Amino acid sequence: MKTVTHLFLCLAVGIVAALAQQPPQSPTPTQAPGRGAGRGPAPVQAKPEELALLKAKTEKVEALVKELKLKKADATLVGDVEIFAKAGRYLLEFPELYGNQAAIDHSMQVLDAGAERAQALMAGKAPWTEGKSRSYAYYSEMDGSVQPYHVSLPANYDPAKPTRLYVWMHGRQNNTTESEFLYSFDHPRPPNPNAVTVADQGQIQVDLFGRINSAGWHWAGEADVFEAIAAVKKRFKIDDKRVMLRGFSMGGEGGWHIALHYPDRFAAAEIGAGTWSRRAQMPGLEPYQAPTLKIWENMEEWALNAFNLPLAGHDGDNDTQTAVLPPYPQGQAHRGQLESSLRARAQLEKEGFAAEGDPNFYRMKGTPDIFLISQNTGHGTSALVRQQLDAFLKEWGDKGQTSPDHIRFLTYTTRYNKSYWVTVDELEKLYERADVDAVRSASGAYTVTTHNVARVSLSETANAKTVAIDGQTLKVKSGASLSLRKTGGTWKVEKTGPVAGLRKVHALQGPIDDAFLDPFLLVRPTGTPWNAAVNEQALRTMARFDTLWAKYFRGHPFVKDDKDVTAADMAKYHVVLFGDPGSNSVIAKVAGKLPLKWTKETVAMGGQNFPAKDHFPAMVYPNPLQPSKYVVLNTGLTIIEREYNGDYGMPLWGDYAIVAAKEGSAVGEMSIAGLFDNTWQPHPGK
Repeated sequence: MKTVTHLFLCLAVGIVAALAQQPPQSPTPTQAPGRGAGRGPAPVQAKPEELALLKAKTEKVEALVKELKLKKADATLVGDVEIFAKAGRYLLEFPELYGNQAAIDHSMQVLDAGAERAQALMAGKAPWTEGKSRSYAYYSEMDGSVQPYHVSLPANYDPAKPTRLYVWMHGRQNNTTESEFLYSFDHPRPPNPNAVTVADQGQIQVDLFGRINSAGWHWAGEADVFEAIAAVKKRFKIDDKRVMLRGFSMGGEGGWHIALHYPDRFAAAEIGAGTWSRRAQMPGLEPYQAPTLKIWENMEEWALNAFNLPLAGHDGDNDTQTAVLPPYPQGQAHRGQLESSLRARAQLEKEGFAAEGDPNFYRMKGTPDIFLISQNTGHGTSALVRQQLDAFLKEWGDKGQTSPDHIRFLTYTTRYNKSYWVTVDELEKLYERADVDAVRSASGAYTVTTHNVARVSLSETANAKTVAIDGQTLKVKSGASLSLRKTGGTWKVEKTGPVAGLRKVHALQGPIDDAFLDPFLLVRPTGTPWNAAVNEQALRTMARFDTLWAKYFRGHPFVKDDKDVTAADMAKYHVVLFGDPGSNSVIAKVAGKLPLKWTKETVAMGGQNFPAKDHFPAMVYPNPLQPSKYVVLNTGLTIIEREYNGDYGMPLWGDYAIVAAKEGSAVGEMSIAGLFDNTWQPHPGK
């Protein structure tokens, strides 16, 4: 048997490398704009009297928030107040996130500002909704937590006109808690006369919090991108066709991830630097671990998705940031985080799009994409490249987003499966490259070429008459959409809508960790366990996950007792069940419908049996009581703790595992693990 720690021992060098991925502590004039980009100084320990004052101020704001809710004040504005109370409460819970004495002092000022907001709202006023710089908050559907974001308005802002939106993803900021985020905008630094600034082209800019670092803008960090955009749209008139994504450093890593996984969500993307991973090349990976690295850790291989998304990749020519995990051998030359755009550009060339122009300003023939290099610049952006990036954003902002007649799209997972009017519903082989080349004509003829695709849907098909797909020509009926399935090498038109039967489809394809990309509910056992050791281990695992999610992803998950879970909960959430069929009544309802055998004496999966007195399943599966959602057993994220605050998180247990209880440990000892096949049947990885 292998423990999680032992499993990851072979990857220890990668963890050391991740520590080296941090940007410098003090930005230079040529660095990209950002807040708290560096690791900062070592944390300080707040004095008892400081924590007592923090507690008193927090409770004051919390009491005012409670009173505002009782008065039924506007919920959106109450959120703008409650974020200050949360800032204090989470510092009380995790005081180790104080970066320095200044952060302690700032938190007191932030809480005073929160009390002022609350008192103003009590009087029916909301002065923070005026001016060009505004700090707001929203309530996340992911876990119900309140999350901050900041909005900057252009000089010529006209609330009556739809406005373009720039979405800014910050770099690494280990100590920029909610308190520091709010303080930084209310107390901006004096402008640096040598700073490279973004041109005012009439855009609103939203600065995302990203739940601090959120494993490099994954999981809750990914949700924050889209939830914050939605929150801005509720307050301001945003032009949906002119939303631009921007990021640098860790924000660049997140930018590659979001832009290339969601190529139809933005009018353009400006992506600076960013890390990438070679972890798939490392020894010791299990068969159920290596495939999942293709979800996030091979982003340069997704570069084809920039065919329909204007993308500008850039960084300085002297970037020395160690950007790869595992690190290069000592002495091997590399270009720092500039490698990210160099690799994406090289991949586009492999796809058949030649680079044309100056090496410091390439245009990719046949695409709208450009790649820039800031000369004599480190981890940042030169004034010249900033001007070129501004011109790029203006060009595509002026044009606005349109639905293209020719789509090139690829994916390795049905989690990320859509570009405009093409949706990949099923892959023949999950975690292997699947791609679609689709062209439509005004006459209603569609020509589609696919690879590794079992089912594809086309929308915007009101004029469709024929679809020529992989050499076959099918007559189709026009309508809002149509679906095609390949069986035995032959394509046929299929009824649109959800796929019948158990298949790996969008947001129901695993691995375990995929369940935590959507709203989820932890279900606590209250009954009499079959086996005490298993139940106690489950409770320790649940408590650990709740703490780690709160500390690093800035929100405690939704939690209910098993006896209180309703059908409405099942329809709204992926349910994460802890315990065994004796202690958790919801597990008792679903266990017989899962591909395992679980009795008081034995737990069996994948053809192997284990004693149930100290073994239990940890797995993800379509919920038999609500097949459009997941059910998860006895685990949260399976990544190691370091990766909550790192650049990537590697799922350790695939779709399922049998785990042995380990007394005193928050994580059990994995015995077997594996991936389900495309019909959700066990396919043991060892």
